[in-house]
Amino acid sequence: MVTTFYPPFHFGGDGIFVKRLANELAQRGHQVEVVHCADSYDLLAPKKSKENYDDHPNVTVHGLRSPVGKLSPLAAQQTGIPLFQARRLRQILEQKFDVIHYHNISLFGPKVLEYGSAIKLYTMHEYWLVCPMHVLFKNNRAACTQASCFTCTLAHKRPPQWWRYTGFLERAVKNVDAFLALSQFVRHRHQQMNLNLPLVDLPSFVPATPESKATLAEAHPEPYFLFAGRLEKLKGLHTLIPLFREYAKARLLVVGTGNYEAELKRLAADSRNILFLGHRSESQLQNLYQQALAVIVPSLCYEVFPLVILEAFGQHTPVIVRNLGALPEAVNESGGGMVYASDAELLAALERFASDSDYRQEAGQRGYETVQTRYTVESHLENYFAVIKQLATRKGIAMADEADSLSANYSLQVHE
Repeated sequence: MVTTFYPPFHFGGDGIFVKRLANELAQRGHQVEVVHCADSYDLLAPKKSKENYDDHPNVTVHGLRSPVGKLSPLAAQQTGIPLFQARRLRQILEQKFDVIHYHNISLFGPKVLEYGSAIKLYTMHEYWLVCPMHVLFKNNRAACTQASCFTCTLAHKRPPQWWRYTGFLERAVKNVDAFLALSQFVRHRHQQMNLNLPLVDLPSFVPATPESKATLAEAHPEPYFLFAGRLEKLKGLHTLIPLFREYAKARLLVVGTGNYEAELKRLAADSRNILFLGHRSESQLQNLYQQALAVIVPSLCYEVFPLVILEAFGQHTPVIVRNLGALPEAVNESGGGMVYASDAELLAALERFASDSDYRQEAGQRGYETVQTRYTVESHLENYFAVIKQLATRKGIAMADEADSLSANYSLQVHE
């Protein structure tokens, strides 16, 4: 696994996904090596993590740091080449791996796709392949509908990446055998950007969690809706604040931290109806999911497929999502929530979940049943190994028996 960020040196869902996948594979007897860029975390983190890795014994983690420290990811961002980590990356990736699986490689650069000779997969956790800012959030204001990457990069206060205006990326992606799309929207969006990628649908997953209920000590005294995610402008939390300042039937609880946090707290100042909880552990977040009337996902960008939706469904909790990007897919598929396109529709959704407990429970149950059938670890790994096996067959590579047995009912569809 090759990724810029890996827990505890991470900021969001891509790192969590990689950790979960690596450890699920390890629990099934596979030897997994994870390479991540600790220099990148040091560059971007407000304070360095003091946590240790907590992984299965079959997972070996390489947290790369170079003698030039924070200069290393800056150089990779500008050149597309991991100049100060190339030697170590080659040493690791040129071992005899069966599979090299890339994730977020933004601060390694596309050159890393050339290293090693195994079957190569790339999961598209974001839009870095087609967007220098990763998120298709134009000028830090709205979802991108027409590209103007140079001025958008400047608006985000980032230096332009001149290598994007050459054929460098197009040549590098030819080293990857399959690009894995976590949602249909992500696949369609990349198809529109003319990179000619071999795209494969492979839905995400959430680990099974034991059935539990919040204790009296953990129970919240008032009804509430929940927002959980990074506190950044593109996540859209600021669009909820004016509504909840006036909403009388429930509070808004906010879990997360981020660069936009101070501004959000300023907007919510003196409102007892909006409560910022900061970071919460996984078990604490599960309890908050369980008690919430619904989880709201108001993102203003084209989300790939936020794990928060599946995590909420896993606790029998419905969701309310903006009608943008991949957000409506899981809701429309499952019936596990409501989709809104305006403040009036959002208010109607809040009223429905706040006043109709039967509907709330039914929607939560539908979401839960969808997670248990479509987004399980077992379903993901069955399809994952099927992709690997069928790529191996095309390349004339013999695979272990496990890949044969796990992929018996899966037919690989590559969307060119």
